[in-house]
Amino acid sequence: MYKAICFLLFTSITVACTAQFPKSLKEVTNAVQGVTGGGLTNDEVVAGLKEALEQGAGQAVATGSAVDGFWNDDQLRIPFPPEAEKVRSTLLGLGMRGPVEDFEHTMNTAAEQAVKEALPILRDAVLGMSIGDGFTILRGGERAATNYLQDKTTAPLREKFRPIVEQANDEVALTNAWEPLASAYNKAALFTGGRAVDPDLDAYVTDRALDGLFNLIAREELRIREDPLARTSELLKRVFGGQ
Repeated sequence: MYKAICFLLFTSITVACTAQFPKSLKEVTNAVQGVTGGGLTNDEVVAGLKEALEQGAGQAVATGSAVDGFWNDDQLRIPFPPEAEKVRSTLLGLGMRGPVEDFEHTMNTAAEQAVKEALPILRDAVLGMSIGDGFTILRGGERAATNYLQDKTTAPLREKFRPIVEQANDEVALTNAWEPLASAYNKAALFTGGRAVDPDLDAYVTDRALDGLFNLIAREELRIREDPLARTSELLKRVFGGQ
């Protein structure tokens, strides 16, 4: 009886696995043959996606690194550090709107200078794209290409951005702008009972610069996916035209 049960169990598992095998085999065969549903070869798909990423990354860097590229964009503008928001509201209440806005502007300038140096790292990630990466991006959501770049480049970009932000902060006197604001708040805190603040501004600006860069890349990706006019070559039209 035990052997019969084991035989039936083994048979049912084998049938289930066999039923699933042709689908997987077909997917593998299609990948090996280099054919997609739209008749594109693997090489064409990857080449088209690399072109799209080069185009999107280049435009994103150009936009973000322009003068006031972050400052003039509501979706990119770096606000007062959240952990120091009480500082901002207190200083505004003391009539110090000008110094607060100057401080915020210097943070955005530092981010713009960092983004200017991003393209070589982004291009390395594009060049390293595999066939598997390409098909994942093509069949993925509207941020699939951006997510690929974000996964591959966040760590090296952060390492690249941090010293640039630190240097930019020095050049535009961000620390000098922050210290009087923090001092004014800390003096007022003596009377209001608030806590003194000293956030890591370099880390904050670096992370927000990264967020802004990838948001810009995502915009470009969506534009290429949805707007035929953004597909500036025949290859881009072929790769994205069937979506």
